[in-house]
Amino acid sequence: MSEHPDCALVRRGYEAFGKGDMETMSTLLTADVIHHVPGGNPLSGHHKGRENVLDLFRRLSEETNGTFQVHLESVLADGRGHVMSFHTARGDRGDRGIEIRQGLFFTIIGDKITDIDQCTADIDEEDIFWGSVLPGAGG
Repeated sequence: MSEHPDCALVRRGYEAFGKGDMETMSTLLTADVIHHVPGGNPLSGHHKGRENVLDLFRRLSEETNGTFQVHLESVLADGRGHVMSFHTARGDRGDRGIEIRQGLFFTIIGDKITDIDQCTADIDEEDIFWGSVLPGAGG
């Protein structure tokens, strides 16, 4: 049984993200993509447009000195342009570390990602981890 094309698209995105390959990542996103990040920390909010979303992804790496990584657990499609992914995110910032389950809800139109809604197992834990931009971290 072959994988649904929408799931394959999301897997390509995870692979590119894991390699820090923003060039490939940019080909998977529409120009007007929006990534919604929950919580009340400096990364929270609605990141609108391909460049702003790619900047968000870069910041995840920069603010964790390259330690931020995700381990993809599963990808599910509805066959109507929606995909859910589940992963564990890990990273270190200064003397803080995090290992947390997250999920992303993707909307896909025309073989490109147009919307990403991020969910987390513990918003408070993420807010504490990302709570302030560390000096010299690029924020």
